Amino acid sequence: MLHEIMFQIILFLSNTIQTITGFAGTLLAMPFSIGLVGVEEAKAVLNLFTLATCLVITLQNRHQIQYGILLRIVCGMAAGMLAGIWLFDRLPLQMLLKLYAVLVILVALKKLLFKKEIPLPSWMMLFVVFASGIIHGMFLSGGALLVVYAVTVLKDKQEFRATMAPVWVILNALLMPAHYQAGYYTVHNLSAAAVSTLPLVLSIALGNYLYRKISQKHFLTITYILLIISGASLLL
Repeated sequence: MLHEIMFQIILFLSNTIQTITGFAGTLLAMPFSIGLVGVEEAKAVLNLFTLATCLVITLQNRHQIQYGILLRIVCGMAAGMLAGIWLFDRLPLQMLLKLYAVLVILVALKKLLFKKEIPLPSWMMLFVVFASGIIHGMFLSGGALLVVYAVTVLKDKQEFRATMAPVWVILNALLMPAHYQAGYYTVHNLSAAAVSTLPLVLSIALGNYLYRKISQKHFLTITYILLIISGASLLL
C-alpha cells in the first residue's frame, strides 16, 4: 500500500514537470517507479499518463505547433523505435543505458555552462533524432536526447512545449500495441492507471499554472537541469 501511495506521489510530481516543459516526466519517474511497482506496471501507467497529459497540452497549444519539425521528429524517432524494440533483447542494455545517461549529462552541462552554440551538420542532427527513437523504444526514455535537437530548432518556449507534446502522443500511442502484446495491460495495471486520474488532473492544472509564470530564460535553465537529473536518474 505504501509503495502505491509513493507511486502516486511520483506520478503527480513528474507529470507536473511534464506539463511545464513538454518532456522529462517519464524520464524522471521511470527509475523510481520500477523500484516501487515493477517494470510492467510502471511502463503501462506512465505510458498512458504521459499520453493523456501531452494530448491535453497538444489541444491547448495546437496553434504554436511547428508541424514541419514535428514531422521530422516523429518520422526519425518512429524509425529509431522500431530498431530499439528489436534491439531490446539483443544488446547489453544496462551498459548502453549508462553511456546514454553520461551523454545526456554532458550535453546538459555544456548547455548550462557554455552558451556559445556550435552548429552541427544536418545529418548529425537527424541521427540524434533517430538515436533518441532507439532509446525510447528500449526504455521509454528517449526524450533527453531528443531535447538536444529540439532546443536547437525550437527557440521559443511556447513552440518548444507545443511541438514536443504531440511527439509523445504519437509515439506513446504507437508503443501501446507492443505493450499490449507484452501483456502490460492487465486488470491490475489498468486499475492502477484509473486510480491515478486525480493526480493526473491536478498535475496538469498545477503544471499549466507554473508554466505561465516562467520566463524564457528560466524555462531553458529548468530544461537543462531536468536533463542532468534525468541522466543522473538513469545511472541509479
